[in-house]
Amino acid sequence: MSGETSAPGASPRAPRPATQKSSGTVTKKGDRGAKEKPAAVLPPVGEEEPKNPEEYQCTGVLEIDFAELCTLSGYTDFPKVVPRPRPHPTFFPSASMSEKPTQEDQRLSGSCSLNSVESKYVFFRPTIQVELDQEDKAVKEIYIRGWKVEERILGIFSKCLPSLSQLQAINLWKVGLTDKTLTTFIALLPLCSSTLRKVSLEGNPLPEQSYHKLMALDSTIAHLSLRNNNIDDHGAQLLGQALSTLHSCNRTLVSLNLGFNHIGDEGAGYLADGLRLNRSLLWLSLAHNRIQDKGALKLAEVLRPFELTHTEVVERRRLLLEKGPLERMRSPSSSRHGESKSDREKSQAIGASSVALVDKADKVQTMKTPKGLGKKKEKSGEVVKKDEKSGSAQSPVQGSPKKEDSTKAGKGKVTIPEQKPTKGKGPKTGSREKRSILLESELVTEAMEMVNPLLEPVEHRDGKVFMPGNKVLLHLNLLRNRITEVGLEGFLSTVQYQAQFSKAKSASKGPVGLLWLSLAKNCFSPQCPTYIMIQELMLPRDPISKAKSREEEAMASST
Repeated sequence: MSGETSAPGASPRAPRPATQKSSGTVTKKGDRGAKEKPAAVLPPVGEEEPKNPEEYQCTGVLEIDFAELCTLSGYTDFPKVVPRPRPHPTFFPSASMSEKPTQEDQRLSGSCSLNSVESKYVFFRPTIQVELDQEDKAVKEIYIRGWKVEERILGIFSKCLPSLSQLQAINLWKVGLTDKTLTTFIALLPLCSSTLRKVSLEGNPLPEQSYHKLMALDSTIAHLSLRNNNIDDHGAQLLGQALSTLHSCNRTLVSLNLGFNHIGDEGAGYLADGLRLNRSLLWLSLAHNRIQDKGALKLAEVLRPFELTHTEVVERRRLLLEKGPLERMRSPSSSRHGESKSDREKSQAIGASSVALVDKADKVQTMKTPKGLGKKKEKSGEVVKKDEKSGSAQSPVQGSPKKEDSTKAGKGKVTIPEQKPTKGKGPKTGSREKRSILLESELVTEAMEMVNPLLEPVEHRDGKVFMPGNKVLLHLNLLRNRITEVGLEGFLSTVQYQAQFSKAKSASKGPVGLLWLSLAKNCFSPQCPTYIMIQELMLPRDPISKAKSREEEAMASST
C-alpha cells in the first residue's frame, strides 16, 4: 500500500530522489498538499534561482534568448522561434493530377508510420515566426498565431525583445489577449527599439475594448490593425477620442485598420469626430462593418468645410488670445543692437514655431524678405523699420544678417544664404536667395503640421465659423457596408469640393484630400449615376491609375 501511494507523491518532487524512500504518512501529506495547491508546484522552480532570468544578458538572437529565458523561468515545453514560411511558387496542376491514384500510391499511403503522421501535426504546434533581414539576418517582424500568450510569456518578451535593434512589427493573431495582458503588452512596447512602428492585434476581442490605449499621446505606433475584434460603437467612441479631442490629438498614427468589426452609424460618427481635429492619419479602413447612410454622411462631412461647434469656437478664441502675447514677444524692439544673442535666438525659435499661424498675405511678405535683407545688409535700421511695419510675419528671418547667429539659430534652413561668405557676383547671390525662399516655404509646411487645426484659416458665413475640413486623410475604405444612394450624395459633394480645391492648390504644397475611396459592395447598384460620377472624379486622383497611364504612354511612345 505504501508503495502505491508513494508514486504520485514522488512526481511533483522528481529532482529529490530521497522522498521516494520516505514513510507512507509523509508521502500522503505531500500528496494532499499537491492536490490542495496544485498551482504552488511551479513557483518553487523559479524560486530556486530567482536572479538568473534577471541576470541573463540577451545576445540579440531571439531564438537563443527566448529559449534560455523560458528555461530559467521554469518552462519545460515552450514555443520555438522559427523563420516565417515563404509562400510556395505558383503551382500549375498537371493532367496527371486528375488521374486516379496508382496501386503503388495506395500501398504507400496504407503503410504510413506513426512518425509521418506526427510530422504532419508539427505545423499546428505553437511557434514564434520571425521575418529576418536578408543581409544581417536580424529580426524585423514577429508573428504569433493561434496560441494563447499569457502574462509570463509577455514578461519574457519584455526581456528579449528590447535587444532586437531592427524590430519593425509585431503581429498577434488570435492569441487570447485580455484587457490585462493588453496593458502588459502596451507597457513593453516603449522598451523595444525605436524602429518598431507597426502593431497588429487581429482576432483578439476584449470585453472592455481597451484598444484605444495603443493610441495614447506618448505612443510611437504608426500603423495599427484591429481587424476582427468585435469592436462596436462603444469601442469606436474610445478610438475616436484617441484620434483627437478638443485638447489632445494623436500625432503619430498614420494608418488604422478597423475592418471586419461591428461598427455602426453611431460608431462612425465618433470616428468622424476624431477626424475633425486629427492631422496625422492618412489611411483608414472601415470595410466589412455595419455603417449606413447616417454614419457615411458624418464621415463625408468632415472631409469638406464643416461648421465649428460652440465649444470649438470658444477654444479657438482662447488659442488666438494666447497667440497674441507670443506675437508681441516676437515683434522686434526699436534698438536691435541692444539685444543679446540669447534674446535673438529665443525670438527666432518662437517665430519659427508659429510661422503657420499667419495669413497668406503675411506669408508672401515673409518669403520676399530675404531679398530685401540680401540687398540691404549694411542698412540694418531700414530692415528694422520694415519689420515693424509688416508685423510678426517677419520674425522667422530676424537676425539672419549676423553670421555668428546663423549657426546657432534653431531653424538654420532660413539662414543658409548667410552661413558662408560669397565669392561670386550678383547672379549667384540671386540663386542663393531663391534657395532661401524655397527652404523657408518648407519650414512653413513643417510648422503647419504641428499647429492646432483650430488655428487654421476659417470662413465666416451667416454668423457661423467654417473650417476647411480634413484634407490629410488620403485613403478611406468603406467596402461592404450598408450605404445607399443617400450616403453616396454626401461623398459626391466631398469629392467635388476636394477636386476643385486640389486644382486651385496644384502649384503649392500641402494636403489635397482623398486619393483613394472605396464604396463598392454596398446597398446600391454599380450602375448608379452618383457612384459613377464619384469614380470618374477619383480616377485621375488615384496614384496607381496615374502610374499605369504613365507606363502605357511610355510603352506607346517607345513603339
